Amino acid sequence: MASTPALSYTALFVLQALNQGYKFGFDIMEVTGLPSGTIYPALRRLEALELVTSDWEKDLKARKEGRPRRRYYELTQTGKEQLREAEARFMAVGRLFPKRSTT
Repeated sequence: MASTPALSYTALFVLQALNQGYKFGFDIMEVTGLPSGTIYPALRRLEALELVTSDWEKDLKARKEGRPRRRYYELTQTGKEQLREAEARFMAVGRLFPKRSTT
């Protein structure tokens, strides 16, 4: 496997938010305080690096709730490893965001 380039602070924030259970771009924007023009390009870059995967939610669920479909993001195993390495280097990264409630 080729080495992953150094991750930006934005990338680390996004990986940490995903690790804490935030799955949608809007949720990540809210918890990090970063704008959509920062979050979505970061998610695309992380997906290109195979640190994150994404999938669209079912159309039926979105229609039932009267909104557009959302894209779910999830850490890959490599993404989890990169995050662990970053947390080892920068201890505060692991405490940036509260764990997402699943209720």
